[in-house]
Amino acid sequence: MDGPNRTTVTEFTLLGFSGSLPLQLTLFVTFLTVYLLSLMGNTLIIFIVLRDSALHTPMYIFLGNLSFLEIWYTTATVPKLLATCLSKGVTISVTGCIAQLYFFFSMGATECLLLAVMTYDRYVAICSPLHYTLLMNVQICLKFSTGSWIGGFFASLPATILISHLNFCHIQINHFFCDSDPVFKLSCSDTFFVETLGYTCTSVVILSSFLLTVSSYGNIVVTVVRLSSREARKKTFSTCASHLSVVTIYYGTITFAYVRPPAKYNFTIGKVVSVFYCVVTPLVNPLIYTLRNQDVKKAFRKFLVQKTFFFTRLVEKF
Repeated sequence: MDGPNRTTVTEFTLLGFSGSLPLQLTLFVTFLTVYLLSLMGNTLIIFIVLRDSALHTPMYIFLGNLSFLEIWYTTATVPKLLATCLSKGVTISVTGCIAQLYFFFSMGATECLLLAVMTYDRYVAICSPLHYTLLMNVQICLKFSTGSWIGGFFASLPATILISHLNFCHIQINHFFCDSDPVFKLSCSDTFFVETLGYTCTSVVILSSFLLTVSSYGNIVVTVVRLSSREARKKTFSTCASHLSVVTIYYGTITFAYVRPPAKYNFTIGKVVSVFYCVVTPLVNPLIYTLRNQDVKKAFRKFLVQKTFFFTRLVEKF
C-alpha cells in the first residue's frame, strides 16, 4: 500500500565488489582486458564466417549467431561492472535496471536455445548424414536461428512485465548488474508470484534445452562407438568437441546460478558465478571454437595469407 511517508524510488545503486583501491583497479584492468578480447574474438568469428563462402553452412551460421549473441550478452552487464570497479555505488535508473535484466535473461535464454539447435545440427550430421541436407539446410538453419532469438526474448517477457509493476522501497543492489534475486530483495511488494514465474520460465528453458542436448549427444556417442575405425571415431567426435566444451561450461554455470530455490541465493557466491558467465564464458567460446575447429583455423589462415600478400604488393608499389 502507498503511504504518505513513502518516496518513489527512481534509481538504484549497484554496489559491485567491495575491496581496497588496488584490488578494485586490478579487477577493472582484468575485466576490461577480458571484455575487449571477447569482443574482438567474437567479432573475428563473425567476420570469418561471413567472408569465407566455405563456412556458409548451418554449423557456422549457428556459430556466427552465437558469437553475435555473445557480444551483446557481455555488453549488457560488463560496462556497469567496470564502472563499479572505479566508483563506489554506481547508479542506474529503475527503467534501465529492468531493461538490463530483461535483455540479460533474454539473451541467456536465446543462448540456451541456440546451443540446443547446434546440438541438433551435430546430431543430424553424425547420426543421419544421408538426410542432412533435407533435415538441416540453410533455410531450416535460418528458421531455427530466428526461432531461438524470438523464443529467448519472449521467454523473459512475462516475468519482466510483472517486475516492472513492483513497488521498490530500497535502492542498494548488492551486485554489479540487475540480476533477478537482488532486484527482488529491493521490493516491498509481494514477489512470490513473479519469482515463481521467473524461476519456472528459467528452469523450463534451461532444463528443456539441456535435456535435448544430452539426448542428442547420447545418440551421437552411440553412433560414434559403432563406427568400425578408430580414426573415424576420433574424426567424427572432433566435429562436435568444441560445441560440447562450450555446452558443458555454459550449462554448468547457469544451472548452478538459477536452477535452485530462491531462498538459497547467496550474494557473494552469486556475484562470483555471475562474473564467470557474464565475463569469462563469452571469451572462452571464441577461443574454444578457433583453437579446436580446423575449418575456422583454415579460414583464418587463408585470410591472413591474403592480407599479407595484399600489403606486400602495396609496399612494393611504393
